Amino acid sequence: MPYLHARVSVSIDDNDKQLLQSKLTDIIEKVFSKPKTYIMSEIVDGCALYMAGKRPEASAYISVGMLGSTTKDKCADATESICKLLETEYGIDGSKIYITYHPADLWGWNGSMF
Repeated sequence: MPYLHARVSVSIDDNDKQLLQSKLTDIIEKVFSKPKTYIMSEIVDGCALYMAGKRPEASAYISVGMLGSTTKDKCADATESICKLLETEYGIDGSKIYITYHPADLWGWNGSMF
C-alpha cells in the first residue's frame, strides 16, 4: 500500500541502497502502522537536485504515497526520523531534504482495488 520514492543526490552502492530502503521502510511501518509486506520502495541515487537554483552537495527528495488518511503529527514524526537517518547515515542536512506525503483513497493492487 505505501509507495516510498527516495531520490538522493549522493551516490550510494547497491548494499547501501538496500540498507537505506530497509531503514526507510522501518520508519514507514512504525509511524504509519503499515505492513512491511505491502511497502514498495524505489531508491534513486546520484540525482541532480537543485534548491534555490543551486545544486547542493547533498540533498534528497522523499515521497510517500499511502492508502487511507493520516495525520500531520504522524507525518511530522516520519519527517523527523527520515531527516535524522539521512543526516546521520548520508551527511544530508535536514535543510536540504524535502518530504511529501500523499494519502489516497483509491489504490489498486493485484487486479482489484483495496
